Amino acid sequence: MATVTLQGNPLQIKGTVPAVGSKAPDFNLTDKSLADVSLKDFAGKRKVLNIVPSLDTPTCQKSTRVFNEKASAMNNTVVLVIAADLPFALDNVHTLSTFRGREFHTDYGVEIVDGPIRALTARAVLVLDENNTVLHSQLVSEIADEPDYAAAVAALG
Repeated sequence: MATVTLQGNPLQIKGTVPAVGSKAPDFNLTDKSLADVSLKDFAGKRKVLNIVPSLDTPTCQKSTRVFNEKASAMNNTVVLVIAADLPFALDNVHTLSTFRGREFHTDYGVEIVDGPIRALTARAVLVLDENNTVLHSQLVSEIADEPDYAAAVAALG
C-alpha cells in the first residue's frame, strides 16, 4: 500500500496509480444528470483526470479551475474531475462521481482506507492520450497540496 499524508498525518492508500505508459482502466462513474459514464465516452480525446477527495475544499476547487483554464486552450482535451461527492457539486466542468463506481478507487490506486477521511479518494492527476495510454501520473503525497500543474500540462504537449 502507498501512503500519503493529510496535514502531515499518514493515510494508507489501496491500489496502484496507473503508471506512465500503461493503459488506463475503464470506469463507470456518474455524471451530473445521474447517467453512467465510462472512459469510452471520451474516446478520441486527450483526458486530464483530476481526482480529488471532495469538491468542497479550496485545494480541490482550485485544481479544478486551473486545469479547466489550461485545458480549455488545448484542442481535443477534456478535464474530468472525479470525486466521491455527488456529481452536481460544481457547474461548468465535467464532474464525475464514484458514488456508484467505487471500484474506481482501487483501480486507480486512490482509495483512502484509514483515518478520518477513509472512503474518499487521495488527490491524483493522470493525463491520458486519445487511446487512454497514461502520459502523466501523480499521486500527490500531501492531500492538502496542489498537484504539479506544469508537469500535467506539459504531458499534453
